[in-house]
Amino acid sequence: MSKHKTEPSSELYRLQQNMMAWLVNKDSDAVKPDVVDTGEVSKVSIDQRLAVYGNAYGYRLIDALSENYPAVHTLLGDDDFYKMTYAYMDAYPSQHFSLRYFGHQLEHFLKKYHYNIPVLSEMAQFEWALRKGFDAEDEEALTLVALQEIAIEQWGELKFIFHPSVSRLDLEWNTPQLWTAIDEETEPMPPEKLEYPYAWLLWRKELLTYYRSLDVDEAWALDTAFQGGNFSELCEGVCEWIDAEHAPSRVAGFLSQWLQDDLLVGLG
Repeated sequence: MSKHKTEPSSELYRLQQNMMAWLVNKDSDAVKPDVVDTGEVSKVSIDQRLAVYGNAYGYRLIDALSENYPAVHTLLGDDDFYKMTYAYMDAYPSQHFSLRYFGHQLEHFLKKYHYNIPVLSEMAQFEWALRKGFDAEDEEALTLVALQEIAIEQWGELKFIFHPSVSRLDLEWNTPQLWTAIDEETEPMPPEKLEYPYAWLLWRKELLTYYRSLDVDEAWALDTAFQGGNFSELCEGVCEWIDAEHAPSRVAGFLSQWLQDDLLVGLG
């Protein structure tokens, strides 16, 4: 049986492109010849009919941004969040067929427009990392048995492959605690700037996303492992915080926790 590749209709494609141009840039009139003016029948003009789609498009983007950034929405309140979303639309129009990716630049946008709440951009960074972790592709986690099968003389060159959901953040505010209070609808807490940044790890295990703070040496070990550092290099590096005698057991402890959290999916 022969297979025929179905090509999109050039006419439909033109109409879609013109409609998108109008939605993103309201002064584009290319789509208007394709819109029927009902005239005396229902007294609805071309501009009015287009406005219905334009308003619905804006509201759907607001909904999408609110779904991805519920804590940012809460911190801003409804009115300011809606105004912020329209400003964000102008700065970063949706470029993907899926609304999932619409908010990917919000952190950078909020760094320019603080809305008198400096924690906003970091909250956006945290919530986007949670969303990315939840949506990341699934891969089978590495098991302790697989690690135990590695010959002892090969451990020094051992490298680690992490689950696609894993990410690392350095946060200057009490953002995770603030997010938890908002998510669980507990007593509100004020944003607080920390004395120095804290290292955080975010990941998904099965169908749930998790996050936890990291000691400085584990944060360094994770960052180094992400970049391809091997077991020997991790042991050497943590000697900045502990003595060389205990370095291998410290790194082994990290690996044990990473396995327990399903952070690892392979060895290099």
